[in-house]
Amino acid sequence: MSEEIEHIKCLIIGSGPAGYTAAIYAARADMKPVVYTGLLAGGQLTQTTDVDNFPGYPNGIMGPEMMEDLRKQAERFGTDIRYGYVSSVDFSSLPHKVVVDESKTITADTVIISTGASAKWLGLDSEQKYNGFGVSACAVCDGFFFRGQDVAIVGAGDTAAEEATYLAKLCRKVYMLVRRDEFRASKAMVHRVQHTKNIEIIYNSETTEIIGNDTGVTGVRILNNKTQEEKVLDVTGFFVAIGHKPNTDIFKGWIKMDETGYIITHPDSTQTNVEGVFACGDAQDHIYRQAITAAGTGCMAALEAERYLAAKEHVVTA
Repeated sequence: MSEEIEHIKCLIIGSGPAGYTAAIYAARADMKPVVYTGLLAGGQLTQTTDVDNFPGYPNGIMGPEMMEDLRKQAERFGTDIRYGYVSSVDFSSLPHKVVVDESKTITADTVIISTGASAKWLGLDSEQKYNGFGVSACAVCDGFFFRGQDVAIVGAGDTAAEEATYLAKLCRKVYMLVRRDEFRASKAMVHRVQHTKNIEIIYNSETTEIIGNDTGVTGVRILNNKTQEEKVLDVTGFFVAIGHKPNTDIFKGWIKMDETGYIITHPDSTQTNVEGVFACGDAQDHIYRQAITAAGTGCMAALEAERYLAAKEHVVTA
């Protein structure tokens, strides 16, 4: 890499609600932020359809349109948004060093990580075909659209159990598809599911196909992995709750994470274990995983980065 190294004040890695909100606040604080969008510019919401629960959109908005609005707002205040991905980092000294697209080296006084997380999927072609048209990885986000309808949810952990009971408040019937003959969820969550009248648990079941037409999902084909019996459930919604994977692999060895890869930040803060590096959004939030909470932590990260820089610039020496 023979080209000149570029130095910037505030580097934001990743876009989506967290990254763009951080950019808006950082730009208004005259930090001249540079955003590298990552391979999926705009994050997970660009792969969704209707967003009805983000404040300020009384009639709802399409996910890609909302991300375009946030991008334009960030640019309006002077954010430099670049399409590319950070391929490696070196946080061993200040300023921090990152490599973009495996070719360009940048140094940064502050780094805001907003790389998000990716939902784990079953890997079915039909699952991707109807993604956003009856197939979802977020019951809290999309359950409202299935009020009074029959739906299925696949998963056996705490998140699946929690989302099943959430759906049960909205939907007529919830089929909970559990791959083994027992849950992985905590006893309390299992008890809650088992005592919710409109949840039917189907053990030893594997989803083989999502069935649908031009209007969306109409059913799901499942296989009993013990008896090999196959049957079709008539549902209009199919929810996948088998976990998320935070997009944090490039930070391993530098940033403290939990066992699943979510970045650990200081209590009531977005500050990581590395000075001048902050993390926001789904890369560090395994509990809420909502666009509005991601945006909130993006705001926090930018404010903390600005205060960090201000303190560095005004060090009083004896």
